Amino acid sequence: MFEDLSNRFDAVFKKLKGRGKLSESNIADAMRDVKRALLEADVNYKVVKQFTAGVQAKALGADVLTSITPGQQFVKVVHEELTALMGGGAKEPQFHTNRTNVVVLAGLQGSGKTTACAKLALHYRKKGHRPLLVACDTHRAAAIDQLESLGKSLSIPVYADREKEPLAICKDALAHARREGSSLAIIDTAGRLHIDGEMMAELKAVCTAARPDETFFVADAMTGQDAVTVALEFHRGISFSGLILTKMDGDARGGAALSIVSVTGVPVQFVGVGEKPDALEAFHPERMASRILGMGDILSLVEKAQQDVDLEKTRKLEKKIRKNAFSLEDFLEQLRQIRKMGSLSDLLGMIPGLGSQVNEADVDEGALTRVEAIICSMTRQERDKPAIIDGSRKRRISAGSGTSVQDVNRVLKQFDSMKSMMKRMNKIAGKRGQAAALKGLFPA
Repeated sequence: MFEDLSNRFDAVFKKLKGRGKLSESNIADAMRDVKRALLEADVNYKVVKQFTAGVQAKALGADVLTSITPGQQFVKVVHEELTALMGGGAKEPQFHTNRTNVVVLAGLQGSGKTTACAKLALHYRKKGHRPLLVACDTHRAAAIDQLESLGKSLSIPVYADREKEPLAICKDALAHARREGSSLAIIDTAGRLHIDGEMMAELKAVCTAARPDETFFVADAMTGQDAVTVALEFHRGISFSGLILTKMDGDARGGAALSIVSVTGVPVQFVGVGEKPDALEAFHPERMASRILGMGDILSLVEKAQQDVDLEKTRKLEKKIRKNAFSLEDFLEQLRQIRKMGSLSDLLGMIPGLGSQVNEADVDEGALTRVEAIICSMTRQERDKPAIIDGSRKRRISAGSGTSVQDVNRVLKQFDSMKSMMKRMNKIAGKRGQAAALKGLFPA
């Protein structure tokens, strides 16, 4: 997400960082480039004007102009203003686990609202909630079926009634949620291809009856400025408390995300970054600003690792590495754990110093698939003892994995290099341990 914008900002900063001193003239040139980058990213014109004015005013201050590293100070100013633009210190809503909290999702048809309901339910179930999905979209033919299918695949209960109107369904569902001890009821409401009076009246009635703790507007990030216009209309009608931006993985420009907060005054709470049920991220303005500016996002990377990596397997692997008993089977397991965390380009973009250098076109996601296929085509004995893999075995493995013998050789070579590196690291760690022990025996 935000690839184009990130690349353009990087080009602006490279020019400035190469200067020993900043002046009003080169700051003005930089701001023209920043303004052009934001407009081409489909950011609202008024928002761009306000943002660039704020950056320029701060950049012309003494802290930047007289700094030893003016280029870096300028980046700091842009980071601060970008963070403020996307909501500043906005925090994810916290719900109680000892009562039924209610969340209503609203938005146009096709924005990904029903899928967002399921993603949100899964997100909060991981936090200890007992969610209930409520199907109040009785207008779109497949909406109830879709929500039931999503609920079944995630083992999350769905309340639906094809005979009643949305208002009655909402009241019955909330009574059911309280009886069953559900701590979170997530209501999927009807959308249209455009805003109309009937839809808004129905939505207002559901919100009045539900008295939601949070009302989220779901916007398709790929619709650009249209999303901002629609969000304003919904906000006037139901006064929502948060935004969920969907399809952010497919939107290289991301202008809607930067415009919608400033225009509505409502924070983005979540972003959808893929089709899978777990592809929903809490939105952190400061972290997102860092990713846009190529500074990485270590906190999100750590959170992904904590969520997706099996700690017990990691401990076992650590012991194997220490004993120099790391096998291709272990390599495959680690590969699968990395893939669970998301795409390689996204993960690399979270590492400081790599964010602005990672181009999605240069990251071969298929390489991981080929490596996995090659290892899966080996026997258990071959995975444990790669040294026995001769020419005939390589041909069999390549045929079974749909790859070439050269690909098999490359994987084996990479694995050997990795084992050699781990062996060297173990020796260094061992020497440091011995040195520490000696230091303890003979203190200064």
